[in-house]
Amino acid sequence: MKNRHLACPLAAATALVLAGCGMLPGGDDGTRTVNVWLMRDSVSEDFLKRFTEAYEQEHEGVELAFTIQEWTGIGKKVTEAIQGSGGPDVIEVGNTQVAQYADTDKLFDLTLESVRDLGREDWLPGLAEPGSIAGSQYGIPWYAANRIVIYNKDLFEDAGIDKPPATRAEWLYDTEKLNKNGTQGIYLAGQDWYTLAGFIWDEGGELAVEKGGQWTGALDGPGAQRGMAFYKKLQALGSGPKDADEQTPPQADVFAEGDVAQLIATPSAVAAILKADPGLKERLGYFPIPGKKADRPCAVFTGGSDLIIPENAPQRAAALDVVKALASEKWQSELARAMGYVPNKKGLASVVAGQEATAAMAKGAARGRATPNSPQWADVEADNPIKPYMTAVLQGEDPVKAAKEASAAITDTLAE
Repeated sequence: MKNRHLACPLAAATALVLAGCGMLPGGDDGTRTVNVWLMRDSVSEDFLKRFTEAYEQEHEGVELAFTIQEWTGIGKKVTEAIQGSGGPDVIEVGNTQVAQYADTDKLFDLTLESVRDLGREDWLPGLAEPGSIAGSQYGIPWYAANRIVIYNKDLFEDAGIDKPPATRAEWLYDTEKLNKNGTQGIYLAGQDWYTLAGFIWDEGGELAVEKGGQWTGALDGPGAQRGMAFYKKLQALGSGPKDADEQTPPQADVFAEGDVAQLIATPSAVAAILKADPGLKERLGYFPIPGKKADRPCAVFTGGSDLIIPENAPQRAAALDVVKALASEKWQSELARAMGYVPNKKGLASVVAGQEATAAMAKGAARGRATPNSPQWADVEADNPIKPYMTAVLQGEDPVKAAKEASAAITDTLAE
């Protein structure tokens, strides 16, 4: 990856170049317009309205223009925008997508701003790590979400369990108690590989490792094998299918039937659960996925978004200010409360303390991780060898042999 270069060299001090660097007004009335692409449902209309009014009031001569994009097909659209001219100034992207866009050499290096202005040292690792490529920060963490345990309080009470488990051993013990008399201790689909990833990381394993610029699948490593073994024990304490993922059938609908004690999902699943059965609203509880020790929740996959600035951004200087504002503690707090997200810094977890599900997410997010930071990882997920590997192990096949086969497939894809 190339090093950051001077944005507006003195030798190129023409009106066109200066305007392209965001140093001259963008319109005849002296107003600069910063174009921002955000993804569908990332923010509410109310949040966007409040942010826009406050920002424009504090930044005279700047107008914000937001365009809401759909996730479907966004990869091609963003790639074309950053490689063309006159595209958006700020783009929201999935945290695990930063590597593929940085691989084009068309993103602006934000390392200086991340260290000097944005409190990089306190960022959630699951957002910060995928935004960092070869030592340079190209993605600025914006918001996060991760899996927690959603549970049925009535079923816990019926089983004599008066508080959520704090350790993995307690969790297995409680789930075994819950898994009887027509109740599933937990509904865990056999191919929920994001949940498996957390168990693998918690055991010190990896999905893939990089050495000398080459990526290799690592599901056959000892830590990864221990993570899969724990997944198998937990999955057996319910009736989740061994050969399907959490969408087949939709796990929220299964939980809403009322005979499932626990579900591993993001809090966004709550809306689907309550749509199926509004009567469950007061019966739902939440806790972080337990780890081996009570003071360390399990590692989790962190989803969410980063903000990037293309090198071709027409208003790049102004775009930097917009990113700083969106990532600031004030607007991070506002966004977290409004949308139920985890803020981008561990030190801001207290702002969601009053939201039970989000607070549980925030505890887990402190140990969050992202998928391997390879530009080709999206290709791995497109034809995901981890899913059939999981099914093979759950159905009794040799776990080491199945892992070696899946790891070889991952290696081949990441080498393309």
